[in-house]
Amino acid sequence: MLKYFIIIMLMITFLIFLSMKNFMLNILFKNIILFLMIIFLIECNFVSLNLIDYTYIYFMFGLDNFSYWLIVLSMWIIFLMVLASIKIVKNNNFLLLFILNLSFMLIFLMMVFSVLNFMTFYFLFEASLIPTLFLILGWGYQIERIQAGYYMMFYTLFTSLPLLMVLIFFYNTKYSLDMIFMSISKYNLHGNVFIYLLMLMAFLVKLPMFMVHLWLPKAHVEAPVSGSMILAGVMLKLGGYGLYRVLLIIEMDFSSVNLLIVVFSLMGGIYMSFLCFRQVDMKSLVAYSSVVHMSLVIGGLLSVEFMGINGAYLMMISHGICSSGLFCVVNMFYERSMSRSLFINKGFLIFSPSMMIMWFLLCMGNMSAPPSLNMLSEIFLLISLLGLSKMLIIVLMVLLFVSSCYSLYLYSYICYGKSLNMFSFYMFSSREYFLMLLHLVPLNFLILKIDLFL
Repeated sequence: MLKYFIIIMLMITFLIFLSMKNFMLNILFKNIILFLMIIFLIECNFVSLNLIDYTYIYFMFGLDNFSYWLIVLSMWIIFLMVLASIKIVKNNNFLLLFILNLSFMLIFLMMVFSVLNFMTFYFLFEASLIPTLFLILGWGYQIERIQAGYYMMFYTLFTSLPLLMVLIFFYNTKYSLDMIFMSISKYNLHGNVFIYLLMLMAFLVKLPMFMVHLWLPKAHVEAPVSGSMILAGVMLKLGGYGLYRVLLIIEMDFSSVNLLIVVFSLMGGIYMSFLCFRQVDMKSLVAYSSVVHMSLVIGGLLSVEFMGINGAYLMMISHGICSSGLFCVVNMFYERSMSRSLFINKGFLIFSPSMMIMWFLLCMGNMSAPPSLNMLSEIFLLISLLGLSKMLIIVLMVLLFVSSCYSLYLYSYICYGKSLNMFSFYMFSSREYFLMLLHLVPLNFLILKIDLFL
């Protein structure tokens, strides 16, 4: 892993000390990110990776199938973020600082998904919030972005402090915080549910779970398009990844506690689905839909079954691509109408039928319709959750039906209806079509090669 960090650090030094035009700076950064991703894909033989054992271990870094594809997703989303942030490139809006911020974000994300020590993981887990905070505060749209930054930092930091105390407690007992050692030896909490909940809470807030989700819509609404993409695409996955790592080291069976958390999360997902119908802000609607999807991810992970963990893992990958694409299209509408309101953005089917086909595919991916990767992940999650309790079938039926309804509502409200003609419309550019294709191709074609993930 060290070679990737050295390449990124050399790139940062190169960009700082070499004055370049914005256009060249943008092209250079995108090419380096693609180059890094291709090297990572070729070098790490993903056929030998699996979901349980670590392979490709370096001094204190290692990979399994879970972390491998999350690192690839991080690189891909950061590449798409630069492609989507054309206004920063054109307006000379501190492009160098923007690219440096993304470079440090990529370093933190690569390290947090591959580090093998829990204490180092904790510090990198918290450090990854800092570039996101700078994105919101530096390139956000309104003055409310300061409040959104407060919400995001205090929600996550307040619940992360107990996790640090638990890790220190573990170290005093086992004298090691190595993930491989702890996953083999396991840790017996002696029925202490309080410590178990303290461990989970840091990651449930990050996912986020219902009742601790209030920071997410605020952060999404005030963030620029790049901030929304990285939040939905990668940052929410940090919570799922941490939850997976923590569940591997616990020896005791907390199935009754897990079932209560799962039922509460799914009921919260139903409530969030109904809340989506009341949203008039497109960004806010997509943000609340992320909470609905993450409720299923929590259910899959806490089922502690192979099928459930695989389903949650696939949902994290597919949601990262689909939700990032939705935020991109919402930003395209905003750039034309200067509003995110559903009442103003109507009748786009008349102006651009081809872009509306892509919008339709993204909305169908959001409701887990075939042939998207979301569909397979939801099938896995339904199997694992029904194995947990047959009584969950009613809750799951309502959740999936209502989530499909608000996705269709979002699509149809923007496509159809009479346009207000309150703005001067300009057509979608080839860059925007290309950006949508880079979201839709992996979302709809990765299902043909699903054995890569399992």
